[in-house]
Amino acid sequence: MISKLGYVSSLAARGMRSRYTGVIGLIMPDVSSFYSVAVMQGVNRAIEDIDYDLIVYTNGDIRKKDSAHQESHYVSLLNGSITDGVIVVTPAATTFPTNAPVVAIDPNYESPDCHAIISTNYEGAQQAMSYLLELGHRRIGFITGRLELVSAIRRLEGYKDSLANAGIPVDDQLIQIGNFRTETAVECTRALLALDEPPTAIFASNDMSAIGVYQVADELGLHIPDDISVVGFDNLRETEFLQPPLTTISQYIPDMGYTATELVLKLIKGEEFEEKVHKFPTQLVVRESCRKVT
Repeated sequence: MISKLGYVSSLAARGMRSRYTGVIGLIMPDVSSFYSVAVMQGVNRAIEDIDYDLIVYTNGDIRKKDSAHQESHYVSLLNGSITDGVIVVTPAATTFPTNAPVVAIDPNYESPDCHAIISTNYEGAQQAMSYLLELGHRRIGFITGRLELVSAIRRLEGYKDSLANAGIPVDDQLIQIGNFRTETAVECTRALLALDEPPTAIFASNDMSAIGVYQVADELGLHIPDDISVVGFDNLRETEFLQPPLTTISQYIPDMGYTATELVLKLIKGEEFEEKVHKFPTQLVVRESCRKVT
């Protein structure tokens, strides 16, 4: 294991900045969600390897007013003084006023003006849709994520294109605008299931939204997958223990946090990369939340 002192000394020896704090920052909308916990697990594993310290900032809720301004302000405040580099998770901001390294996990659609870690969201959505279509579903509801994020837009595009490729017209009634939060997904699910012709399956843009589908199914006395099939996106550890266990798309979130940390540390050392966007592959994880329809 490399000590913090040894790591910082090695930077100075390479002619980098003369003052290093030995701390990286992690800025995220909240720390209570399973997604945030999964990211932090990966970051924590990475800093264990080099004995670097971590400081975490959150405003508690992405829905707060001026979240983008707050993110930019805290990147500017932390980076280069308190921290040597910063990781920003699902940023609302599109630019960060700092000369020190910044890495975004799941960047805003208009960014990155920094390095970014993101999964193959379009392909992942197509994997989920192909599975549902193979099971015979033709009326598939979709709950979006935060549509200012690349991930949410690409998942929506994957949903729509999969229907088009199968010769199924897109029905706007089957698309509900979510924000990756369970409580919003509850309202979206209620709207979908209240349609005169409700969907036989719901593809939720993330696992936290899929949990909202489970909650409404329980509230209405519906059984998954007998009455409604459900697919999520993330493969959060907790979804394996839902009843029934959730079929989902894995994007290896802890590994994304680990890789983002490795990347910001390399940038601190002055390493350069031609590509700013670093992609993680997705994989369908089949469990018990979907069934064939005839």
